Amino acid sequence: MLQEAISYLRGSDDVWKTSIIGGVLLLFGFLLIPLFLAWGYIVEVVDRTARGDDEVPVFEDWGQLTVDGAKAVAIAIVYSFVPAVIGVVLIGSIVLGSGETIGSLGAAGLAFTGLLTVGLLLAAAYAFPAAVAHFAAERRFGASFDVETLRPILWNRTYATRWLLSVGIVLAGSIVTAALNELPMIGLLLGSIVGFYALVAAFYVIGQTWAELHPLPTTERGGELSSDRPAV
Repeated sequence: MLQEAISYLRGSDDVWKTSIIGGVLLLFGFLLIPLFLAWGYIVEVVDRTARGDDEVPVFEDWGQLTVDGAKAVAIAIVYSFVPAVIGVVLIGSIVLGSGETIGSLGAAGLAFTGLLTVGLLLAAAYAFPAAVAHFAAERRFGASFDVETLRPILWNRTYATRWLLSVGIVLAGSIVTAALNELPMIGLLLGSIVGFYALVAAFYVIGQTWAELHPLPTTERGGELSSDRPAV
C-alpha cells in the first residue's frame, strides 16, 4: 500500500503540473481560497480511489474544487472545535478556581486536562479522514458526521493501521518539507510541493481503505463505468 500511495500521483501524465499547482496552493493557503482548492483536489482523490477509479484527477472545475475544499476545511474545524473548547473551558476553570497561586492539586488538574485535550484532538484527527471519505462519497456535508456509518469504520483494525500509515506519510513529508524550507528562495515552494505530494499519497491510502471497508456504488466518468462495486 505504501508503494502504491507514493506512486499514485507519479503515475499521472500531469504529475509535475499537478504537483506544482498543489504546492503553490498550499504555499498561499493563508489566503483561504488556495487552501480550499487544494483540499478540493484531495476530496476528488479520495472519491476516485474509493470508487476504484485509477485515473489521477487534474485541477479543473475550479468552482467545484473550491466548494468541496471549503466543506472539507469546515469539517476539520468542526472536528477540532469540540476538543479545543473542552480544553479551554477546563483549563480556564482550574486557573480561575486556583486563584493567584496554582497548588499541586491545580497543577495535577492542568496536567490531566492537557492530556485529555491532546487525547480528544488525536481522536478528532483519527476520525477526520473517514469523515472526509464519507463526505467525498456522498458530497453531503452532513455525511461527515454520520455516526452510524463512521463508527464501524473507525473501530476497524484495517482503518487504524492505514490511518497510521497515512499519518506516517504526512510526517515524512513534513520532515522533508522542513529541510527544504531551509533552502533560500525556492525552498518554500519545493517544500510545499513535497507537502502536497505527501497529502495526496496519504489520502490515497484513505480512499483505498474506504473502498475496502465501505464499497461505493458505480459512477460514470466520461461515459464509462469507473467501478463494478455494488452499492451498499
